[in-house]
Amino acid sequence: MSKPALGRGLGALLGGNPSVQPAPAPAIQPPATSVPAPDNRERVQRVPLDKIRPSPLQPRKEFSEESLRELADSIREQGIVQPLIVRARGDNFELIAGERRWRAAQLLNLPEVPVITREADDRAVLELALIENLQRENLNPIEEAHGFAQLAEQFQLTQEEISAKVGKSRAVVANALRLLKLSPGIQNFVREGRLSVGHAKVILGIADEKNQKLAAERVVKEGLNVRQTEGMVAKLQRRGARSKEQGASVATPIGDPHVADLEAKLREVFATKVQLHYAEGKGSLEISFFSDEELERILQVLGVTER
Repeated sequence: MSKPALGRGLGALLGGNPSVQPAPAPAIQPPATSVPAPDNRERVQRVPLDKIRPSPLQPRKEFSEESLRELADSIREQGIVQPLIVRARGDNFELIAGERRWRAAQLLNLPEVPVITREADDRAVLELALIENLQRENLNPIEEAHGFAQLAEQFQLTQEEISAKVGKSRAVVANALRLLKLSPGIQNFVREGRLSVGHAKVILGIADEKNQKLAAERVVKEGLNVRQTEGMVAKLQRRGARSKEQGASVATPIGDPHVADLEAKLREVFATKVQLHYAEGKGSLEISFFSDEELERILQVLGVTER
């Protein structure tokens, strides 16, 4: 897998492998008085485990106990090969990267662990934590979505900027953020793996929260696949269209797999709620947006530009 693009701050933050020696000095040296003193914080140090605290910016909230025990067994045999990355916080340290190793070290009651101390602001810490977890596929879809949302809301990054920093397409970022529009109960289904992201995206096509919940519960109970879920959602949309006097004549036919498949593909393209109403060669296409930025993105997808 190719390495995702890193922000300017992250490039400096990541630095590189601490075991790699610095490049040779240039032939022409500046005056000795202008050479800065070595930064000892770049050295691997050993610090007491009880002086390290987890970061509140860590997007990952769930850690498998079995996985932690396996890591602890490996550390018992081999030690901690890769140092933790931390930043100073008074007399203590806050984790930037390496929370699994920190938790495993706690299981072993290690007195101290190897660390590298770096300068980093909150934004750089969150970016690095997201990148580390995304590269290792450690985040569940809801944790990933909350991480993207935090970059957008707390640091005012656009979806394009987020996609560039974490190495994901803009459509992936947009679809992830849409998951947060689901009710907490449905989000838990996704977090626990009982609903896939594909299921969730189809359920988002239902406007009514109550019907979203009913659909999600039915998917979980009956073990429906994504295609079956699309058919069920089409029926619910048909039922809702029947309740509206206007537009009922062009409602999507019940269970039409071709229309449901096309609607799902359109949702993927526009990364938002799309409703396709079709009957006997006539109908309408409804594309929803929830902000000026999202409207601008949809117009760009359509190739429509402002004059």
